[in-house]
Amino acid sequence: MAPSEYEMNVVFLDTDTIGADISLEQLEASGPLKCYGRTKRDQTTDRIATAEIVVTNKVVIGAEEMDAAPSLKLIALTATGVNNVDIDAARRLGIAVANVAGYSTSSVAQHTFALLLSLLGRIAYHDSFVKNGDYSSSELFTHLDAPFTEIEKKRWGIIGLGAIGRAVAQRAEAFGCAVSYFSASGRTDEPRYQRLDLPALLGRSDIVSVHCPLTDRTRGLIGPNELERMKPEAVILNLARGGIIDEAALVAAVDAGRIAGAAVDVYETEPPPASSPLLNARRPERLALTPHTAWASYEARVRLIGEVAANIRAFLDGERRNRVD
Repeated sequence: MAPSEYEMNVVFLDTDTIGADISLEQLEASGPLKCYGRTKRDQTTDRIATAEIVVTNKVVIGAEEMDAAPSLKLIALTATGVNNVDIDAARRLGIAVANVAGYSTSSVAQHTFALLLSLLGRIAYHDSFVKNGDYSSSELFTHLDAPFTEIEKKRWGIIGLGAIGRAVAQRAEAFGCAVSYFSASGRTDEPRYQRLDLPALLGRSDIVSVHCPLTDRTRGLIGPNELERMKPEAVILNLARGGIIDEAALVAAVDAGRIAGAAVDVYETEPPPASSPLLNARRPERLALTPHTAWASYEARVRLIGEVAANIRAFLDGERRNRVD
């Protein structure tokens, strides 16, 4: 079939979530491409009214929006999650939905270690110590007021041993850690690593990292009682989804010294409000916080757009690649 027969009107509703440094040329191959940096809920209907393909990350496409877009044939998500699309309505209207999985595994695994090394190494403190002139005015060649600890020989507990959890486990082994895991779904069985129930994993681990999806089963998985089980010298990292760890309970545990520290890349509300417990901790130096960036290495975002383009091409060829409808 000639390329011209493939052309459809494509609308990308939130290109700001991909970044200006990422080329969208591959998407333009499918037809005329209209891009919006951000789209508010009350703007969606007008913007997709004549679209045949809609590309979206976080913009909600519900039954109302689909009903108002009679030409719509495909919703191509620049994400793995599909919670912003009414799948039942799409199925009823014959609209295909395709997502992307696996593009950010290396990025999230790397960021897990960036957060951990920053937290344990007290990097922000030492960087400030040098830059603000304190080191220059010191009489010693070194500075030992903020000691750091090594990762080697620590016990690392992973909550959610999917693709990202496995990537973290492999890297943790390379650092000399003993790895165990808790299967949040109850279905994972990986004989290479010790499988523990959640209380045992929390009680034995020096480092705990969370990599499971947010489901009814994992919402509020780590609360005050679970944090009480952890060692006082342990740290916990959430690279999964906000809502899995109780933020108020986490800050209370850090502030009280019940655990040594925490690193967070995902939040119950994104962006977090100024009133968030994480932004009002009494011991902020024990927290490492990043703005939901673990997924977003340059390479991961290039892979993401490549996968979205491949999903669109597959749809135009009559294939069901990554279809979730």
